[in-house]
Amino acid sequence: MPARAVYPGSFDPIHNGHIDIATRASRIFDEVIVGVYDLPKKKLLFTVDERLAMAKDALSHVSNIKVAKFSGFTVDYAKQVGAIVLVRGLRVFSDFEFEFRMGLANKRLDPTIETVSIMTDEQHIAISSSTIREIAELGGDVSSMVPPFIATALKNRYTERNSSS
Repeated sequence: MPARAVYPGSFDPIHNGHIDIATRASRIFDEVIVGVYDLPKKKLLFTVDERLAMAKDALSHVSNIKVAKFSGFTVDYAKQVGAIVLVRGLRVFSDFEFEFRMGLANKRLDPTIETVSIMTDEQHIAISSSTIREIAELGGDVSSMVPPFIATALKNRYTERNSSS
């Protein structure tokens, strides 16, 4: 049976750190499903369909990665698609505490689903979607943190917002 993993997140927007983790996971597992969570408990810049399209574009070069949106419990989604593992990325030590607690909660919800954490490449340690959004909102250059089409999408979204206010 092929090993299928789910890499869940809000991906608002997907960035080079996410792409790195997904690509590296694709070398470990037969298939990786990047699950774009539809309604995270945070203020979103992009709709779920926009985030889904961006993730599909960003990961289209990896044949064993699929991108799909999901809602509800991550472990329920993993079970629904036949995944045995949740992939999570670790950047800094504070991520470990959050991911450890989340992993324990997911294990309690479904003991058959494992969590595998992959440390981000050193060049992506300082990258987070919230930092990227803040830099882009202030007109800063995010081209080293995201693919070019996402840098353009960020610029366009903030231009739209600024012109309507």
